Amino acid sequence: MTSHHPTVETVDEGVARVTWPAQLHAADLWAAVDVVRRAVDQALVGHDRVETRVDADDQTAQRVATWSGLRREGVMRGVGGDLIVYARLPSDAPVSEPAGFRSLLNSFLPRKRAIGQLMVRDTEDRVLLCELTYKQDWDLPGGVVEVGESPKLAVAREVREELGLDLVPGDLLLTDWLPPWGGWDDAVCLVFDGGRHDASLLDAIVREEREIRDARFCTPEEVRTHCADFTARRVVAALANVGGATAAYAESGRPAADSG
Repeated sequence: MTSHHPTVETVDEGVARVTWPAQLHAADLWAAVDVVRRAVDQALVGHDRVETRVDADDQTAQRVATWSGLRREGVMRGVGGDLIVYARLPSDAPVSEPAGFRSLLNSFLPRKRAIGQLMVRDTEDRVLLCELTYKQDWDLPGGVVEVGESPKLAVAREVREELGLDLVPGDLLLTDWLPPWGGWDDAVCLVFDGGRHDASLLDAIVREEREIRDARFCTPEEVRTHCADFTARRVVAALANVGGATAAYAESGRPAADSG
């Protein structure tokens, strides 16, 4: 007769793996959580790490792993199907404490990518665009916000690193949600006002040549020519809100009401 209880196996020095049959959580999720949590706690006494690997299609088993205090670490792909890896260390704060509970949630809640961009204009209201080395479409200067970094600091850093310009981002002009595309997950793009400058600003640019092939001020017609359609829409939407009282919101460059 097959046991419905968890099993604990030492799989490496200091590492234990907890497994349990689907029958354990088939009848009562929270009873299963209680049983698995006790197995994890017992395994931590003699190990430096306790882990489990759960089928990526088994939502209930993922809930059992999470609420048993195991933090999601990542996905092992192609191992008889994708497996989600969860683990707990003796140094992890108890889930009953606020810090431990927040860390647990942080391990599996969505982490949406954020991108900061700067809308820099010249006195003729042309827009500064960058020709990038790693894609055909041109784009506004900026880049991905790093972990623990504010979007405003990120865009200033990116512009300094890629163009050698020390520009202070102004007001937020646009929040543009970008749907999944071309292998990228979805993201939120924040476009800040970079102000108006004399066209001679181009002379001060020092390009990061691994990423930036060229940078120039472009008319609206040139924006449409050089940019992907969703980027061109974003530029237009951000320009329309220069001097606005509040930042605009768009989805793929379109007003939210029209995004569907």
